[in-house]
Amino acid sequence: MRVINIIGHSNSGKTTLVTKLVPLLVDVGTVCTIKHMGHHIWELPPGKDTTVHFEAGASCGAGIDAEKTVLTLRGTDVYLVLDFYAWMGYDYAVVEGFKEEGFSCAVLGDLSAENCILTDPTLEELFAARDLFDEYVPKR
Repeated sequence: MRVINIIGHSNSGKTTLVTKLVPLLVDVGTVCTIKHMGHHIWELPPGKDTTVHFEAGASCGAGIDAEKTVLTLRGTDVYLVLDFYAWMGYDYAVVEGFKEEGFSCAVLGDLSAENCILTDPTLEELFAARDLFDEYVPKR
């Protein structure tokens, strides 16, 4: 699985680039995403069964409706999520905003980063360079 990490300052266009890149990657393989939410806390819906399961101490919980599955994991280890994705056999993990992890990355704006593959890439340049990004092997 290739990890394509897109980093940059807030409002630099990361999410816009991700939402345009994902459909291109879907045409050549399977794709999953991870978004670093920074200081934003995603709220579990109060009183819902999946929230109650999580609050009871479940390490992992899932809610399945007619369209999708929502998975909740306790903790914030990006590598646990990448391991899960790799085990599931995805070809590409598009990761947004993990500046400190050391993944090879595309940088938007004037942010300095190690392992930079591209700086301010166009969508076409990023897609063409997709196989230059690190290949992830599960650690667990």
